[in-house]
Amino acid sequence: MISERDRKYYGKTLLLMGFLAIQMLFITGCGYRVTPGGEYIDKSIQTVFIDNLANRTSEANIENFFRSAFIDQFIRGRRLKLADSREAADAVFKGSIETLLTAPLSYNKDNLAAEDRITATMDLVLEERGTGKIIWADKGFVATQDYTFTGLIAREKNRNAALIKLSNDSAEKAYRLMMSGF
Repeated sequence: MISERDRKYYGKTLLLMGFLAIQMLFITGCGYRVTPGGEYIDKSIQTVFIDNLANRTSEANIENFFRSAFIDQFIRGRRLKLADSREAADAVFKGSIETLLTAPLSYNKDNLAAEDRITATMDLVLEERGTGKIIWADKGFVATQDYTFTGLIAREKNRNAALIKLSNDSAEKAYRLMMSGF
C-alpha cells in the first residue's frame, strides 16, 4: 500500500519529468543545435571548390581518398555548396597530405604485429578565392586509425578499409573545426 506521502512524492516526480520532457521538446524544436552551422564563415561565401590535395607521401593515390571524403563531407554539411570549378567558387578548400605513417600497436604470440595504427598529417586551408584571405587553416592536422589483421590478405584488405575510414573521419573532424572557427 502506498502512503499519502509517497503518493505526493511520485506525483511531484512525474510532474517534474513531464516538465523536463516539454523543455526538451522546446529546445529541439526551436532551431537550437549542438553542431556548428558555419556561422563563423562570412554569409557572402556560398560556394566552395575542393581542390586536389598534394600527396607528399609514398602512398600512391591516397589524395583521392581524402579529396572524395572532403567532397562528401561538404555535401552532407550543406553550409557551402560545391562549385564545378575554381573560378565559379567563392572559396577554395586545398591542402596537402604531408605524412602517412604506419606503426604496430600490438603483437601476437609469435611476436608479429597483430594491429597497426595509421597516422596522417595534413596541412588544410579554406581561403576566399577572390582575395586569397584565409578563412580557416590547420597546419599539422593529425588523424589516426587503427586496424587489425591475421594474415597478409586480411592485412591489406583491413588497411584499405582503415584508409577509407581515416579519410572520412578526417574530413568530418576538419569540417566541424572549420565550421566552428577552430
